[in-house]
Amino acid sequence: MDSFVTQTKKRSEWSIHWEKEHHCKKFKACDEEEGEEEESSIEEEFSHPLPWKKIEAEGLDCDYAQLFPKDEADRLFKQLEEEVEYFTDEMAQVRVFGKLHSVPRKQATYGDPGLMYTYSGVHHLARPWTPTLEYIHGAVTKATGRTFNFVLVNRYKDGSDHIGEHRDDEKDLDPGFPIASVSLGAARDFVFRHGEARGRNARRQVDPVRLELAHGSLLLMNPPTNQHWYHSLPARRRVLTPRINLTFRHIISPQAPGPSQRPRPSQKLGPSQ
Repeated sequence: MDSFVTQTKKRSEWSIHWEKEHHCKKFKACDEEEGEEEESSIEEEFSHPLPWKKIEAEGLDCDYAQLFPKDEADRLFKQLEEEVEYFTDEMAQVRVFGKLHSVPRKQATYGDPGLMYTYSGVHHLARPWTPTLEYIHGAVTKATGRTFNFVLVNRYKDGSDHIGEHRDDEKDLDPGFPIASVSLGAARDFVFRHGEARGRNARRQVDPVRLELAHGSLLLMNPPTNQHWYHSLPARRRVLTPRINLTFRHIISPQAPGPSQRPRPSQKLGPSQ
């Protein structure tokens, strides 16, 4: 697994580091003294500072942190197993070249009222937030300073479930917003690959960026990452336990309500929700 660079490292040092390493996959952590000097800048960028680690490459900009301790992550995973209703039948499929194919994982969509998300030729209406999703949503908002209005839930039963290389660049998504990915359950490998370095006829040689998403972690994929890089969660036979991934997004929709219309964590959700 590749190591990370902490966010506290100065930008001028980043460019020097990348020139020396030729965009290599391994990163070095900065000294504690440097982290203390830049602590104020982190507090300005994020409303609830975490020990963020920066992941950078050409056109790739991500932040990584441990959002929940193990005990809390265990509790949230168990609650999601009880609350989340996953798609069935055609809603659990994707359209490829006009034909529907089963997805090698379970999926569900939740969010603000009236939001619709379309990908792979299938339209997904957001269900109302569950209490646990609302709680995690609040933690992500505090950590990032961003308010997301939608979440895509993916459940991987074990290492055989996976997702292929893709970009989250659907027209429904606000391109100026990051995507916040929360991982619960089994740690899984996550791979970024530059769009010009894919396939046999790749136009360039750019090393992929690999990392492991830990139980309770948060990965923030900032613009312009999804314009230039594809990402995937490859199959891993050695992984025998399930994982739930929550990707919080900001959907552009004329039906999207304002923040004041969103249910608060303290509000009880009705039977239909």
